[in-house]
Amino acid sequence: MSGSTFGELFRVTNFGESHGPAIGCVIDGCPPGLPLTEADIQPELDRRRPGTSRHVTQRNEPDTVEILSGVYEGQTTGTPICLLIKNTDQRSKDYGNILDTFRPGHADYTYWRKYGLRDPRGGGRSSARLTAPMVGAGAVARKWLQATHGVGFRGCMTQLGEIEIPFEGWEHVPNNPFFAANVSKIAELESYMDALRKSGDSVGARIRVEATGVPVGLGEPLFDKLDADIAYALMGINAVKGVEIGEGFGVVAQRGSAHGDELTPLGFASNNSGGVLGGISTGQDVVASIAIKPTSSIRTPKGSINRAGEPAVVETFGRHDPCVGIRATPIAEAMLALVLMDHVLRHRAQCGDVQLPIEAIAAMAPGR
Repeated sequence: MSGSTFGELFRVTNFGESHGPAIGCVIDGCPPGLPLTEADIQPELDRRRPGTSRHVTQRNEPDTVEILSGVYEGQTTGTPICLLIKNTDQRSKDYGNILDTFRPGHADYTYWRKYGLRDPRGGGRSSARLTAPMVGAGAVARKWLQATHGVGFRGCMTQLGEIEIPFEGWEHVPNNPFFAANVSKIAELESYMDALRKSGDSVGARIRVEATGVPVGLGEPLFDKLDADIAYALMGINAVKGVEIGEGFGVVAQRGSAHGDELTPLGFASNNSGGVLGGISTGQDVVASIAIKPTSSIRTPKGSINRAGEPAVVETFGRHDPCVGIRATPIAEAMLALVLMDHVLRHRAQCGDVQLPIEAIAAMAPGR
């Protein structure tokens, strides 16, 4: 299957199926000499894994990662790194009733039309379970970027269904199951999800993700724009239907006098651009938001067709996230990290010797 490899110099090839023996990835292009063990990767997988609260799928996967290659005596060797995550809690029988039908809003139909056959168990290759290896690869990228450039990553949910979640502080994100930078709305979100789960329906979400300490100069001015690659990566996450960089669609109502981020001797005065101008990073925080659609695997009966083109009614059983956005924040952080890792290596290859007398000014990033 084509389309399973992401990146140019830092390349990640994803493999496996939702209900196969294992999932994983091969990372090619990681610089040698990076201290790396499973303990560097596991915490990120733990943030994403299923079964962590009553609001997500109760599939009980430990998502324990194994490093099979590319590391010797605790350091990367520069050779391909293979990460393996075994599947241990499949219930394939739950998908028997959709073998010949297609879930509305799901990839079932398009996958079948493209390949002529499909693995219906958990969505097979189309499952959001395949984001786990990307989170593992993102953990490797995050460690290298932090060690070499001081780049950090953070994200939060800013809307669940129709409920907007005000920002109250990044310190709240690890303390609730929604990755919300908020404490005052958590009880309302809990009640909302409990009612949604009982109704058998689903809902979407909005996620904000940021990279701090980003070097200036990443990206190209035409077809390899940094923001274009970020949008490509984030749009590749399952169920994402919209991506915004910086103020995104909010710029429609802005005047040019307000939108343009003024430069001062102390740096930028604002960050409407989301840290990217002309496809190249400004040195400010890189900021993006994603819109995630409602889960298509729901108990509510919906009209469809079978493989013979005859009318059918689909009702999905099994264990599913009533809102896939609840576990999406670590995934979005990982994909952003993979983009920045790739662009840092590409920038180093072409422009590593470029130096300017105003480099200190260009590297400043106030106005966040």
